[in-house]
Amino acid sequence: MREQFYHSCKQYGITGDNVRRELLALVKDLPSQLADIGAAAQSLGEAIDLYQACVGFVCESPTEQVLPLLRYVQKRGNSTVYQWRTGTEPSVVERPHLEAPPEQVEEDAIDWGDFGAEAASEGIDYGISAQATGIDWGISLDSDSKEAGSDGIDWGDDAAVSQITVLEAGTQAPEGVARGPDALTLLEYPETRNQFIDELMELEIFLSQRAVEMSEEADILSVSQFQLAPATLQGQTKGKMVTMVSMLQDLIGQLTSLRMQHLFMILASPRYVDRVTEFLQQKLKQSQLLALKKELMVQKQQEALQEQAALEPKLDLLLEKTRELQKLIEADISKRYNGRPVNLMGTSL
Repeated sequence: MREQFYHSCKQYGITGDNVRRELLALVKDLPSQLADIGAAAQSLGEAIDLYQACVGFVCESPTEQVLPLLRYVQKRGNSTVYQWRTGTEPSVVERPHLEAPPEQVEEDAIDWGDFGAEAASEGIDYGISAQATGIDWGISLDSDSKEAGSDGIDWGDDAAVSQITVLEAGTQAPEGVARGPDALTLLEYPETRNQFIDELMELEIFLSQRAVEMSEEADILSVSQFQLAPATLQGQTKGKMVTMVSMLQDLIGQLTSLRMQHLFMILASPRYVDRVTEFLQQKLKQSQLLALKKELMVQKQQEALQEQAALEPKLDLLLEKTRELQKLIEADISKRYNGRPVNLMGTSL
């Protein structure tokens, strides 16, 4: 069980000494890791151009651009969502702060004192009276005043209340300021990250299919069709296809690994750290409990062996005395029946 705990910690990329702090530290390093993935996508220019040329040749639509987000990241890296959406780089980026959930505090550690008890027991008089003479609060306590407007309070024009406009938080920002989701990078924001992974998979499937087609020797129709293709398509080899597929699979594996998925979950909800910590701590407690039970069973086994070793001489002595008693009984019965041979049955000593 302890091996499973350390195996799970290895999947998360932590040692397991302090699960909570190590997970939060990994999330802080996530932007740099995503920046490296965006930088690695810059080497996909040839593969993207190959896919674009093939789509333009087969579908006869050269103006239609394929893989827009992947092409953007290949040229400009893992920029902000604001820059991808508007086409201009923001002057100010107000990134949302990752608020770590507070540490669990035991109730015994909180000293509430005798709040409220001392004031009631000592009978403190603060000198405030609801019916102080000479003070008119403007509030009538009579049950007859039931109308809302009879107390003389002016609530203002009802039409002004209907003109109140509620703005969604984070949607209104000055020009040039990236705030909220716009301040996140393309690989941090779930929508653009999923689109980026989809386009990577689309390009991988295309290149894998081209590698399979190029390995078939007797495909005369394919050869004749690509005779009129651009030089970009005709100049490719199967080895290049396999190399580009390997690069794509590596990028997809980095973004879809179990460790990266958990980091994205923590980035979206810091409370997820507590869930993962509780899950791993439960595994550790189970492993400790099993180890304790194992030690207890070994101890009981040793005690049982010692007890067996102590009882074996007593058992041998008891068997010997039983045999002697059996012979005496057989002799006594034989004597009573004129020396007839007597054997006691039903015992195996």
